[in-house]
Amino acid sequence: MIAGQPLATWTRRYPLLEELMALRETTWFTPTRAPLADGLSDLALSAADVADASARLERFAAYFRVAFPETLANNGILESPIQPLPALQAVLASRYGQALPGALWIKQDSHLPISGSIKARGGIYEVLKHAERLALEAGLLRLDQDYSVLDSPEARALFSHYRIAVGSTGNLGLSIGLMGARLGFQVTVHMSADARQWKKDKLRAHGVNVMEYASDYSIAVVQGRQQASADPACHFVDDENSTDLFLGYAVAAERLSRQLQQAGVRVDAQHPLFVYLPCGVGGGPGGVAFGLKLAFGDAVHCIFAEPTHSPCMLLGVHTGLHDEVSVQDFGIDNLTAADGLAVGRASGFVGRAMQRLIEGYYTVSDDELHALVWLMAKHQQLHLEPSAVAGVPGIARVHAQRDQYLRRSGMSAEAYARATHLVWATGGSMVPDTEMQAYLAQGARVLQGS
Repeated sequence: MIAGQPLATWTRRYPLLEELMALRETTWFTPTRAPLADGLSDLALSAADVADASARLERFAAYFRVAFPETLANNGILESPIQPLPALQAVLASRYGQALPGALWIKQDSHLPISGSIKARGGIYEVLKHAERLALEAGLLRLDQDYSVLDSPEARALFSHYRIAVGSTGNLGLSIGLMGARLGFQVTVHMSADARQWKKDKLRAHGVNVMEYASDYSIAVVQGRQQASADPACHFVDDENSTDLFLGYAVAAERLSRQLQQAGVRVDAQHPLFVYLPCGVGGGPGGVAFGLKLAFGDAVHCIFAEPTHSPCMLLGVHTGLHDEVSVQDFGIDNLTAADGLAVGRASGFVGRAMQRLIEGYYTVSDDELHALVWLMAKHQQLHLEPSAVAGVPGIARVHAQRDQYLRRSGMSAEAYARATHLVWATGGSMVPDTEMQAYLAQGARVLQGS
């Protein structure tokens, strides 16, 4: 029984479940898509909340310049570059057997400073907001003060009395752990069985307490919550429900808008923007998509990408069950090489809040992810982890259903031909060389056998 109904009832009601359960690559465009004004009514957040988060990150720039010299080149702002992918676009057209109009770009959150993944946005932001509040309450900081004062023995002594806990498959834990430990917090990262060993080793090398579990992400989160609930001095970073994480991710959109303008890329109704976002529990892509909708309105089309073995957001939104169901309930194992996306139960907060603002969802096999890691390195000289290339097939998935997509969206064929397609690369720059070589070798084997 699943949510009180037998499996056969669910598959009759939602035939797409048969494809998901068979681990077939699947594409689904939501029929509940709504215009921006209607979709935003599902959230209790606004543009003012994103502006507040952006201003907070600006205040911390002085701290970053001192504490993390690698941020000096960008004046203490944590940001990643964009670049076009013409060579890869040509390869994808050949691989998928179809012309791919428009221009393919990449957003390299894989190369964000400090922790080398998209989680450096939301995870680091939430730690900073918590630290700011404690420092203000203790009289150690004023809002108009140079925040580099937080890189001091006095600040570290203050933060050492407080604890931070988080459950993670890897990248969020890395971001929370590295940032929290640098400030002086006692940090515990509860890591699922999917987490890569090098991430655990890196955290421990920075003084972070890593708790390992033989089960998946959901158990790691439960353990983190339990630790925090029993300790009033412990702040739990809730990847499933945190609005602070969500807003930290959302700040990316206003910065992307400036980057596209500087690159001469127009985004409007006649020049639409498609953004393909790898999705685990949903906080990262949900927050980015929220910011994108605020920045570009209905001219941006956000699509989530998940592994065939972990399609939790697609499953939750498609059935309307959201976090009331897991992929395991439907016999899907949640075992994937895309460790950052190995989540069996989606964020109910993100699923419910964003379901009318997300255009659609698709799944990608592990073999295809490995092949795309190899193709990205070969043709664009970018080394990404499997999770980070989940957005790459998006341009082909949309084009394969082009006519249907144009009808449902009201987009003209002329506007579609001028579209910009942006892959959001979520991690990879910090992957050890031995690990990256293993990914590349697996990708080469897949390509040789295809």
